[in-house]
Amino acid sequence: MTKAVLFGTSTCPWCSRAKRYLNEKGVLVKEINVERDGRRARDVMRKTGQMGVPVVKIGPEWIVGFDRRIDRALAARRS
Repeated sequence: MTKAVLFGTSTCPWCSRAKRYLNEKGVLVKEINVERDGRRARDVMRKTGQMGVPVVKIGPEWIVGFDRRIDRALAARRS
């Protein structure tokens, strides 16, 4: 089963959409709320150079925003 880590906040509608989209694709999603975990928020910023959410990590790929690159990353993990 493909796994993803979703970094988001509790009030972010795009985070909810990204989670729902990944679930519909059969992806096991681990959520990390960066509002409550400052260390993880700093880690995401260092890795991506961005402060926005959602950020989705699939394998080695970091995807900022709810972006169709998610589909490419999922396809790469399944092949």
